[in-house]
This record gives sequence, C-alpha cells and structure tokens, in this order.
Amino acid sequence: MKPEIKELIEISKYYGSNKEYVIAGGGNTSFKDDETIWIKASGQSLAEMNEEGLVALSRQKLHLISSGAYSDDSVTREEQVKEDLLRSIVDPAKKMRPSVETSLHEIIQYKFVVHLHPTLINGILCSRNAKSLTQKLFGESVLFVTYTDPGYTLFKKLESEIISYREKFSHDPKIIFLENHGSFVGADTTEEIRHVYDNILEKIKEQVAPVSDVTTLPYNPVLNKVLPTIRILLSGEQPGVIRFRNNSLIARFYQNQQEFHKISLPLTPDIIVYCKTRYLYIEQSSTAEKILDSFRYQLPHFISEYGYLPRVFIIKDMGVFAFDDTFTGAEASLDIYEDLIKISYYASLCGGIKFLIPEQVDFIDKWEVENYRRKVVQPTHSRNKLNNKIVIVTGGAQGFGAGIAESLFKLNMNVIIADLNEETGKSLAASLSSKKSPNRAIFVRTDVSDAASVKDLIITTVREFGGLDLMISNAGILKAGGLDEMDAEAFSKTTEVNYNGYFHCAKYASEVMRLQNQERPGYFTDIIQINSKSGLRGSNRNFAYSGAKFGGIGLTQSFAMELAPFRIKVNSICPGNFYEGPLWSDPKSGLFVQYLKTGKVPGAKNIEDVRKFYEDKVPMKRGCKLEDIMKALLYIIDQEYETGQAIPVTGGQVMLG
Repeated sequence: MKPEIKELIEISKYYGSNKEYVIAGGGNTSFKDDETIWIKASGQSLAEMNEEGLVALSRQKLHLISSGAYSDDSVTREEQVKEDLLRSIVDPAKKMRPSVETSLHEIIQYKFVVHLHPTLINGILCSRNAKSLTQKLFGESVLFVTYTDPGYTLFKKLESEIISYREKFSHDPKIIFLENHGSFVGADTTEEIRHVYDNILEKIKEQVAPVSDVTTLPYNPVLNKVLPTIRILLSGEQPGVIRFRNNSLIARFYQNQQEFHKISLPLTPDIIVYCKTRYLYIEQSSTAEKILDSFRYQLPHFISEYGYLPRVFIIKDMGVFAFDDTFTGAEASLDIYEDLIKISYYASLCGGIKFLIPEQVDFIDKWEVENYRRKVVQPTHSRNKLNNKIVIVTGGAQGFGAGIAESLFKLNMNVIIADLNEETGKSLAASLSSKKSPNRAIFVRTDVSDAASVKDLIITTVREFGGLDLMISNAGILKAGGLDEMDAEAFSKTTEVNYNGYFHCAKYASEVMRLQNQERPGYFTDIIQINSKSGLRGSNRNFAYSGAKFGGIGLTQSFAMELAPFRIKVNSICPGNFYEGPLWSDPKSGLFVQYLKTGKVPGAKNIEDVRKFYEDKVPMKRGCKLEDIMKALLYIIDQEYETGQAIPVTGGQVMLG
C-alpha cells in the first residue's frame, strides 16, 4: 500500500466517524499522483474506508470529460459522462463505481482533497447570507460557488471558477464552499487538510455558537399504542422499522406548523437521498387516538400529493421518527434529518434558511447517480419472511437462548436479548451488531418473574424498533430435588420464572401484536414458549420444574384460543436435554453436578456416568442441539394453520400418542 493511500484511509476514517462532519454514505476523499487518482467508491462509508473501498482512475482519461461533446439533454448528458467516467477506471473488474464528484477532485491541483458536509459549515452555506458571510469570515482566499445541480453542470461551473481563481492568485483555492452542499479542502498533505478544517470551524464558531446544551427528552409511553399501528400503515408486504429521537433542539421545531415549516423542505442533496423531499407533521398529539386519527387522515393525502410514503414524520411533543425497510436505513434517515434540524437552526441565526427550490430538488430526486447511491448504501441481504422482523428472546444471553438469538439475527431479524445476565447479554448484542448487517441486536436487562420488568422490556422494544413480531419466552431456571429437599422458596422461584414469566411475556407482547393485527387483519405474529420434555411427562425429583412446564403448555393452549382472532399464533417447543449448554454442563451448578449430588442417577460415580445415563434414554443416542430447535421454531413461524401445539424435539425420547 502506498504511504499516501494509507494517509487517505486514515483521514477518511477520522472525518467519517464523526457525525458533525459527515453522515451515512456522504462525503468523499481522494489522492492523486501524476498518472492516477484514487477516490472513494460510490456508497462506501468514509468511517469504514479501506483500500478495497477506493477506485483508481486514469487522470489522462478523466481529462477527456472536460473537453467532451455531450448532449444538451440533461438525462442523456449525465449518462454519457457516467460512461466516460467508468471508462477511466484502471481496474474495471472490481465492479466499483467511483464517486460522481471524481471530476471535481481531479481539477483541484492538490494531492489530497477531502469533501465533507459539516453541520456547522452547512449552517452558513444553507443560509440566505451564505456568500456574504463566507466572504466576511474568510475573505477572497476561499472560493464560494452558488448552488448548481450536481454532476456535469457543477463540474463545468467549478472548472470555470477555479480557472478564474488561478488567473487571479496563481494557485488553486485550498477551500471551496458549495452553497447548500458542503465544503472541499485541498492540500498536499493530510496534516494540512486537518489544520485547514480546524481553522474553518473555529472561524465559524466566532460567528455562530454551536449548540451545546441539547438534552435528551423522555420517550412518552403513549407511543407504544401508536408506533406499532403506524409501522403497519407504512409497511408493505415485509414489515419495516421505526427509529425515534427526541431532544431539546428537536422540540424547538415541533411545537406548531410555523416552526415545523423551518424543517419541512430539503436543504442539501443528502437529505433528498435519505429522507426524500417531504415530511409528515402530526400536530394533534394529546392522546394515542388523536395521533392515529390524524395519521390515518393525512397519510393518503400525503401519498396522493407526493407519490411515496413518508420516510420521516414528526409528532408534536413526541419527537422525530424515521421509517425504513431496515434498521440501518431508518437510523441513517434519522441522522440525516436531525442534521437538517441543526442546519436549519444555524441558518436561522445567519439571516434565514435557504431551501432548495423545487427544480433543484426534482433534479436530485430523479438523478440516476443518487438512485444508484440509494441502492448501494443499503446493505444487501437474502429475501426471507423474517427480514427486518422484530423478535424478543428472553433468557437470550446464554445456552439455547443465545443460540436462538444469534440464529435469528443471521436471518436478518432485529433481536432484543432479554436476560438478567447483563455482562454476557451486552457482549452478545455488541458482537452481533458489529457485523455489517441491515438489522440490529440490543440487550435489555429483564427479570421475567417481575411484571413491571417485562412491561418495560416491551416499551423498550417498541421505542427502539417500532413494533414486535415474535416473542420467544425462553428464560427458565431449574432446581432439582425431591419433596424432602425442596423448600417453599425454591419452589416459588421456579414457578415465578418458568410459569409466571411466560404469562408476563404473553400478556405484554400480545398488546403490541393486537395493535398491528387490528390495522392489518391478515398480519400474523407468534408467541413461542421454549418448554421442555419435562412439560410432556413427569420428571423424578424435579417436580418444581416439570410442574411449571406442564402448566406452561396449559397456558399455551389457552392463550392460543384467546389470541387466534388476532392472528397471534401461540405454540410451545419441548426440547430434549441440551447437554452442551450451561444448564447441564456448568461445572458448579449444572444439572450433571446437581443430579450427581442428589443421587438422582443410581450408581453414578462421576459426571460422565450421569451424562451417559441420560444419553442412553434417547433413542437417537444424543442430546438436543440448537439446529434441532431452530428447525421446529422456523416451522412454527412459517405455517399459518397450527396454534396451541406442544412440539416435542426429543430424539424420540417423548412420543405423542
């Protein structure tokens, strides 16, 4: 790797990892020598930049774009320019498309160019006084370019402006400000670029004080009665995700229509790419019913007028919400829209807000290049019925629960890991979410035996994702012992977790699921209890656990009848023994140790004797594995005709008659 490429990657990550400089897939960086320019690929995130994310192009071939003869029709012209740009790629086999701003980087005669969309800078560039303010702050040393449609038109405009600048100053501008767009900084070292950007921001801070007292405002629980319904209203065949944000700065703009108007139109191209061009405002917000009535009334009018579903909606006194097919898409839209709010705030302090005019918006919205970027920034994933759905797995930090959570995450579900084991649960959620994936995993500390804790779990789930599609009641404890050994406290605790916990999960999960079904009567959801073979037949000297599991199947059948009208399927999976999990194999408190100590296995002298005793009871001569559970679980979700069932997964150890 060339040392300069390493520097380019480092500065890309430096700015890309800070949302005050660039958000989602925006901005780009480049390095050039005498023959070649290396630039960020379209859709590549600066924060995740590596050598594979750069496209190398021939500078000699790029020069042909400057003198090329292109069509007067803008659509045809942009296609012709794109083809010339692609022909300049040194290695076309990589199938990567260079940034549309490659030609802009090429004409700037510095080795390094860094183009960003800093919030504070755009606060000035999206104001009515943008030109006069930049001249006041930076004098003639900077080049200010009035808003121009991106692509070839902007390239020719900038080329002309730079040539004039060279004639006047005998060198290229180090700083270029593009109205309603962002900034370019060029230099021969990345160290100088950092220095220049630092100076720009310091000077702007002398004019505009950065927002520093923004406080997060609480989530209103009334939204739990609202968001699941809105999620279904906005979803197609596959459900989407709603992300939420509320703080003191956002609150300035959602109090009434007049304030909302200041954040109601696009200011920069990125806003159009991620948030579209119009946003829905709900002013009637005193009750859940009024919010939903207003949303149901406005939605068809919004679609009729603009031709698409809103990606962003604002509810007075509640916050800003972004909807997308995926978690990452909704999060990016929310980040971009919050950036619009900050830019609007700064611009209002600089003489007023300058929105993009309809013709400018229309060009970007229909531009093939931005449509390509829209597709690239969304991670690709296989199509399956579980894509983007939302699942809670109680007891999800370890054992079967952790395996189920990880398996469902790999199937592109958004996973909430609910457990008392905070350290392990957080670690698992972080590990899953670190993967480049369109979905997300979070941990919520939960005690299923406590109704309030489970209720908070459901509130958090709706707050983070907008709804719920699958509740897996897996949390359980086991305390072996006969009547002569079991005390009332241990018996009650076993019952509270294994039996009462299932009731709490079904009660609060079904409240959300009913709301979704009421809006779309054909929408199916699932509550699945991970029961046990001990719920199908008695277990010697293990009555507390077995009794709770027997009761669980009674709950399953009863819940199933009650919830069937709402297309909420309720079923139990009854696994055989999972010998590899901590429940059995923990060297201190696992069942192998417990059963050895209590003498449950006659003649057993060590743990291996206990293990063999139980394996020999299974016709298939092995314990239950995660993949066995997953096959049963996926079958339950996929079918739409069975409910109230207890499905044995025991290797033939329990056979139903």
